Amino acid sequence: MKPAAFVHHRPTTLEEAVRILAEVAPDDGRVIAGGQSLVPIMAYRMARPPHLVDINHVAGLDRLAVENGRLAIGARVRHMAFRDSAAPGATGALLSTLMRHIAHAPIRTRGTFCGSLAHSDPSSEWCLAAAALDAVLIAHSARGVREIAAADYFQGAMTTDLQPDEILVEARLPLLPDDTRIGFVEFSRRAGDYALASVLTTFRLVGGKIAEPRFAIGGAEAFPRRLAEIETMLTGAAPDADLWREAAERAAAIIDPLEDAATPGDYRRDLVRALTLRAFQQANA
Repeated sequence: MKPAAFVHHRPTTLEEAVRILAEVAPDDGRVIAGGQSLVPIMAYRMARPPHLVDINHVAGLDRLAVENGRLAIGARVRHMAFRDSAAPGATGALLSTLMRHIAHAPIRTRGTFCGSLAHSDPSSEWCLAAAALDAVLIAHSARGVREIAAADYFQGAMTTDLQPDEILVEARLPLLPDDTRIGFVEFSRRAGDYALASVLTTFRLVGGKIAEPRFAIGGAEAFPRRLAEIETMLTGAAPDADLWREAAERAAAIIDPLEDAATPGDYRRDLVRALTLRAFQQANA
């Protein structure tokens, strides 16, 4: 199918973009950058926005830079920008690993980091990274600029705190210490499909004990989130097989799994249990 008719706006400055969006948002106007999520649902006429505000020509939104201990990722930065280390140390390695799990090469070439966050699919690798790393998200509108913590941003499947007249112009991720260990595992039925569940963990070893653990799940619930109970269990503990098994069992027990006709909730619990164990084993290898 083909999309319904729409007006294509091509602003060249951020001020122009937010002004236009303020005018068209009440009429279901949308922002487009990569279009890898929006265009398919428009083609099936599941969405019929009468206005598209195309930000691909807005100056400055392609910024990818380290500032004040954080990696700033602009709204036009494509997935493929993270193929090689886009940041020093563990943060760059983590993002490079996640990028290779995103869909297929054409989508990685065109889709954007911030676009993925704006779409907020439960299975999104970038949404999982934002939740795990406590990203700060910068929203810009004609009303001003707003900073949103990742913990407040994700609110449900394809549902965020971003308002219709706001453009997600930047995501800011902290730089992890160089000795951070990383474990990431996801499961999908076919390569490139949406993950039914994913697990991301990072931690350091200080004196043989786990320090600064982060543990987040994606795909299994309506939105990605850190599990504080698992992080508390890990803090100060010695990494061993018994700890990994206990954490995996607990993670599977406390999630609120998504269910659909093809995937019952208990199946996603089993996935979280298995993926958690593998992620910890990977990080501790």
